[in-house]
Amino acid sequence: MSRLILASQSASRRAMLSAAGVPHDAMAAGVDEESMKAGLRAEGVTPRNLADALAELKATKLSRRYPTDLVLGCDSTVAFDDGTMIDKADSREIQRDLLRRLSGTRHRLHSAAVICEGGVPVWRHVDSATLHVRPLSEAFIDAYLDAEWPAIGACVGGYRIEGHGAQLFARIEGSQFTILGLPLLPLLDYLRVRSVLPS
Repeated sequence: MSRLILASQSASRRAMLSAAGVPHDAMAAGVDEESMKAGLRAEGVTPRNLADALAELKATKLSRRYPTDLVLGCDSTVAFDDGTMIDKADSREIQRDLLRRLSGTRHRLHSAAVICEGGVPVWRHVDSATLHVRPLSEAFIDAYLDAEWPAIGACVGGYRIEGHGAQLFARIEGSQFTILGLPLLPLLDYLRVRSVLPS
């Protein structure tokens, strides 16, 4: 039976796999994600395809070092309806401006997962969720940032849906697993096919 390696140190992805009873090891992918992302965005790659390409890059690189294992690469992107990408905020002020822009609008989050074996992709899945942000008052934004900053600086969009970030939304279409960064149910199906999990 192949070992599953998560090509990420993401605490939320590790927690999802552990909670679902998926045995795995986690290792840093060791890729220059920011320069790769910048290059793909300059080429006009869509947010969905950007998540897919970055997930594949992470899985492929680590899989070359561990060719007999299944290596899982993941990535997520967030974008407004017009395709404009949303990035992590570098400061509380930038995060405040983003929350003002998100207020009363909707955006899409894409989470991609790619499994490589022997340096070659053998499975992939990209799932999307649509998130409707309720109108946010200035008082709410201030209280939210007091409670969540700087922790949300590491989160694209500036929210942790499993925490206070749930209060930002009027409605969500899609899987919470996807929003947390991993299309978990399709992954579990594949792991059963590969006998990593019992069927």
